Amino acid sequence: MLHIVPTPVGNLADITLRALDTLRRADLILAEDTRTTAKLLQHYQIAVPTASFHAHNEHAALAKYIEQLKSGKHIALVSDAGTPAISDPGFLLVRAAVQADIAVECLPGATAFVPALVASALPCDRFIFEGFLPHKKGRKSRWLQLKEEERTLVFYESPFRLTHLLEEVTIFCGDERPVAVARELSKLHEEIKRGTAAEVLEYFRQKGVKGEIVVVVGGKSSEA
Repeated sequence: MLHIVPTPVGNLADITLRALDTLRRADLILAEDTRTTAKLLQHYQIAVPTASFHAHNEHAALAKYIEQLKSGKHIALVSDAGTPAISDPGFLLVRAAVQADIAVECLPGATAFVPALVASALPCDRFIFEGFLPHKKGRKSRWLQLKEEERTLVFYESPFRLTHLLEEVTIFCGDERPVAVARELSKLHEEIKRGTAAEVLEYFRQKGVKGEIVVVVGGKSSEA
């Protein structure tokens, strides 16, 4: 069986008991970065072999791990933080396993965008998760579609490109579009900055930004 195991987005205490049990029982743990996963495994005294499985090798490694799954091994897939396949490697392996009639189990658990969305104070009954926007090709055309969207928008962004993303919100959606930026969720320096797009942009221009970022943008119908 292939087990998809969410891991904490920051605070190691956020992992579930079921996730820990699944990791302990696995024959192999596939990790986006084995060094990052090693910290989690060491913290919970889990001694299971690990192997790298990331965006640069997942195509080449698929056949090998599908064969191991067919032979009866239990493989757990984790990413550095959150749920695998959500803006992280995992989709290709899940699809290949399903096509090979291998059982796939996805555990519920941590995903960064859910607490960011709920804490944003923007409507969260209907929303669109965009993940990371393309850096170049197709980015403008995507914004031209998204600016008319009435549902709340959720993005992932690196701290180095946050102000660029917020500038685009002001350009395509307007200065007054409501925005919330959540960073370092569940960690010591967790912060959620809410305001208009212009206000939040100016705040991070002045302050600078570090850490993992989730940007939540109000839909067109929620504008003031």
